[in-house]
Amino acid sequence: MSTVAISDNVFAAYLKCPRKACLLRSLTSRESDNEVSEWQKAVERKYQQNCRQHLESVHAADCFSGSPSQHDLKNGKQKYILQPFMATREIESRIHALDRVAVPARNGQAAYVPIRFFAIEKVSRNHKLLLAFDAFALGKVLGEAPAKGKIIHGSQRTVLGVRLDRLIPEVESRIEKLRSLLAAEGPPQPILIGHCSECEFERDCKTRATERDDLSLLDGLATKERAKLNAKGIFTVTQLAYTFRPRRRPKYLASRREKYQHALKALAIREQKIHVVGKPELKIAGTPIFLDVEGIPDRDFYYLIGVRIPDGSSYRQHSFWADTPAEEESIWRLFLDVVQSVDHPVLIHYGAYETACLKRLGARYPETTPDSSFVNTILGRAKNLLTITYSQIYFPTYSNRLKDVAQHLGFRWSHPHASGLHSLMWRQRWEESHDAALKHRLITYNREDCEALEVVTRAVERVALFASGRSAANEDPAQTYVQVEGVQTVSKWRKFTSPIPVLEEINNAAHWDYQRDRVYIRNPDWYKRPKKAQTARKAGELRVNKTVVCSAVSRCPKCHRRKLEEGPERSKVMVDLRIWKTGVKRWVVKYLFHEYECPKCEEQLSSPQRTWGRGKYGWGLVAFLLYEIVGLSIPQRVVTQHANRLFGLTLPRSSVAEQKAMAARRYADTRQELLRRIIAGRLVHVDETPIVTKGKRAYVWVFCNFEEVVYVYSDTREAKTMQDTLNGFKGVLVSDFYTAYDSVGCAQQKCLIHLMRDLNDEMLKYPYDDDLRQIVQRFGDLLRLIVATIDRRGLKKHYLRKHLVDVRKFYSWLFNDRWHSEVAGKCAQRFERNRDKLFTFLNHDGVPWNNNNAEHAMKAFASLRDVIEGTTTARGIEEYLVLLSVSETCSYKGVDFLKFLLSGEKDIDALSPPRARRSVRLHGVPQTSDSTAVKQCSRATPLLKPESSATRFGK
Repeated sequence: MSTVAISDNVFAAYLKCPRKACLLRSLTSRESDNEVSEWQKAVERKYQQNCRQHLESVHAADCFSGSPSQHDLKNGKQKYILQPFMATREIESRIHALDRVAVPARNGQAAYVPIRFFAIEKVSRNHKLLLAFDAFALGKVLGEAPAKGKIIHGSQRTVLGVRLDRLIPEVESRIEKLRSLLAAEGPPQPILIGHCSECEFERDCKTRATERDDLSLLDGLATKERAKLNAKGIFTVTQLAYTFRPRRRPKYLASRREKYQHALKALAIREQKIHVVGKPELKIAGTPIFLDVEGIPDRDFYYLIGVRIPDGSSYRQHSFWADTPAEEESIWRLFLDVVQSVDHPVLIHYGAYETACLKRLGARYPETTPDSSFVNTILGRAKNLLTITYSQIYFPTYSNRLKDVAQHLGFRWSHPHASGLHSLMWRQRWEESHDAALKHRLITYNREDCEALEVVTRAVERVALFASGRSAANEDPAQTYVQVEGVQTVSKWRKFTSPIPVLEEINNAAHWDYQRDRVYIRNPDWYKRPKKAQTARKAGELRVNKTVVCSAVSRCPKCHRRKLEEGPERSKVMVDLRIWKTGVKRWVVKYLFHEYECPKCEEQLSSPQRTWGRGKYGWGLVAFLLYEIVGLSIPQRVVTQHANRLFGLTLPRSSVAEQKAMAARRYADTRQELLRRIIAGRLVHVDETPIVTKGKRAYVWVFCNFEEVVYVYSDTREAKTMQDTLNGFKGVLVSDFYTAYDSVGCAQQKCLIHLMRDLNDEMLKYPYDDDLRQIVQRFGDLLRLIVATIDRRGLKKHYLRKHLVDVRKFYSWLFNDRWHSEVAGKCAQRFERNRDKLFTFLNHDGVPWNNNNAEHAMKAFASLRDVIEGTTTARGIEEYLVLLSVSETCSYKGVDFLKFLLSGEKDIDALSPPRARRSVRLHGVPQTSDSTAVKQCSRATPLLKPESSATRFGK
């Protein structure tokens, strides 16, 4: 098949749009129906002609027009060559000009550099790539591409030198992609981009995209985001609309700006309703001034400032026009005079163009304003309507431009094609002809922009009133507003909504609490409210199950005196629970005792049978309360009600919290000992999860092995907490892919279950990505073989090391293939980045390939977090974590948590089965504690600082 040469025009079109390049290549001649496109082409042709004429007038003797011979090119006969045509079988370019540079010749060839002419004042990267294309074509003809080039641009014909040696490789790569694109059967499907408004194929592409309901109709949807949606099987705006789900906004994000949601924009278009997120606010404390500025961004020149000011029942419209940049200061002064004449002016604009204009003009002409702070004042009070509507008000339009929103609200411009590009074209034509009709058209366009801005402002005010509940949803018959928080989601109980407010009021009157509190109470014959149960007796009034008379003190333990002074008889009532295997009973014991004093040494003495503390609750009751709030994750309020109802007690709400705090101090040393054993071992599983404590976000870390579990609280997610806790650990750390874990200086094993879940999620997101499917399939096959060996032989490196060959083959295959998909490329990079941490378990005994131990421990905390989150403090969480560490360790060791609490022990191993029988075989590997390591670690410095004083229950 013959190769078709790629021209510079086709390459220039490809830089802007691939489809445009294909259409230009297939159509030899076409009349454009885009006025802006034809105007731009005419401006470029005229500018190029002026530049050539300038060169010919200055260097008449050294200029040559046309394509010289190969011999003349090699010999450098001419200084300037205008419009030479460089062509090969693969590439051709009509270069604007060539300039012979005075450099030493190499291989008998003179050095020519290409020159490109651009009318634009600001040069972009695409302009440099076009120059590099000329250099590439020149190199194909001469055998060596120049390393530099020149761009002449702007009204002053500014010369810009460009290095081409770094751009030519990119040009070659793009030419290859363009050649593959042109070799296809037809042009790609149309995708609407920013260039469409100035393209001759705009109407055709827009029609096709609208027929397909293509995602590119949504303005602002990035190419990468659209590709991700396509990989998920979402290709149309309607499909995207069905993916929207309202989410509850977390409290810690309340002060941040709402995130723009393309799915909600698609939903608004599908339903043709204005959707509102949150409660947008538009408070205009003063006289609104609707502002619109017209300028030429390429020249930083502002030639028209329009303001619309309400004046009673009418309006004042001002249009300040500048013929040349020299008059810019005068229109700036007139604008300031008008604004200063208004009481409490509030500028209202759409977008950041107007504020940028005011800042630049204020800095450009500081002497124009007597009060230098006036500009800052009006800027501080200005209202950018786009920032209010952008992420909180979703109009059923494909874009958030003022033109589209105002047209949806019913406003129409007098010119059918009014736009910013057309205003630039009209202004350029006016500068050439000074036609009064063009000036009148521009002023009218600016005035209508101000009117459209007012229309949108009034609509935003109505939406804000609706969102705040101060106006009905159907106040404006032409519009329908939808509060996003009220969008019906999948729920067991359907929410009743009606466009008629009176029906919602009637529905509310049928609620259960409304009936009981406001209807039945007025008719005692229908309903009699039950009397409240009598309050339970106080603790001192409880029936005493046993009375104990404490024995007397025989002698003073200090001076051994036998005759002691006996004080009056006193009593102490202890409320406790007696718990058996088949039941539980309230047990109240009354102690009768005397206080004694030694006359000789004045020592205060008590009966040896006095084993109670300051509280009035026995350890059985405390153990029961701890078991329910920690072991069963029941809220403290419910536990208090439960104990009072079942046992006839009068526990206050604060009592359970007090018992929890005392128990946490008691078992602080137990948790410390558990952590010592974990650090002394050969394996640690670690994980972390967030928790909110009364509006503050904190984190809980879990460290565990096969038998011990320890939870640690941290204010942040930084790695310092983990590093301090694991200080001295020399074993293998099993964790997920959070980068903070990499800071620990030990061997690491990343959880392959986490990796597998992430890969599966990517597969669900991009079901049509064949490259990603190949990687996931190959990794799954590798992991299946390893898991089969573990099920048969256990976690023994003697049997697992054989799979290291399979791992090397997998990585060799992974990096020998070129992945065209961006998602597959990132997946391969992830495998390479964690190469030394994915298969560590193959070289160690007893190291699992997943982090399920930590995940299981974290599930226990998650159940507790559902109960305490948002209501507890950092101190309260610390107390919970001490007790939860003991509870989960009991579970891992096979010890009943309630039984351990009732025993009064602090060492969990005291209740666990004998060590020989307690050794468990996890995947074929006996796991026992290393007693020698534990002894060595017990002599180390404590890693967690225990409480200074622990409360003792009993003695």
